[in-house]
Amino acid sequence: MDIETIKDYCAAKKAVTSDFPFGEDTLVYRVMGKIFALLPIRGSLSINLKCDPAFAEILRQTHPAVTPGYHMNKKHWNTVLIDGSISDDEILDFIDHSYDVVVKGLSKAEREKLKAI
Repeated sequence: MDIETIKDYCAAKKAVTSDFPFGEDTLVYRVMGKIFALLPIRGSLSINLKCDPAFAEILRQTHPAVTPGYHMNKKHWNTVLIDGSISDDEILDFIDHSYDVVVKGLSKAEREKLKAI
C-alpha cells in the first residue's frame, strides 16, 4: 500500500475534511471536525488511527507493526507501520474502524447531520 491509496481512501469517506494543523509534515483527516487519522507525509509510511481500547490491545498483540499511538493517547490511538506485514485490506479495515469510533462518539445531533449529508 502506498500513501496515495491511504490519502484517497480517507478522503473518500463521508463528510471528511483534511488539514495540516500540526505543521506541513502531518496530514490530518477529520469527520465532522473530529480527528480519525493522522498521516505523516515524510519518513516511514505509517498512520495513527483511533481505536476502541480493547481492540487496540488485541491489534498490538497480534501485529508487531501496530504500536501505541505516537504522540497520542496510548489507550485510544494506535500507530500502524505500513511495512507490508499487514494486508492492505486489514489496513483499510483499521481506517474504517477509526472512522466508525469517531462517528460513534459524535453527539446525536452531529450523527443526524452526518446521516443527512
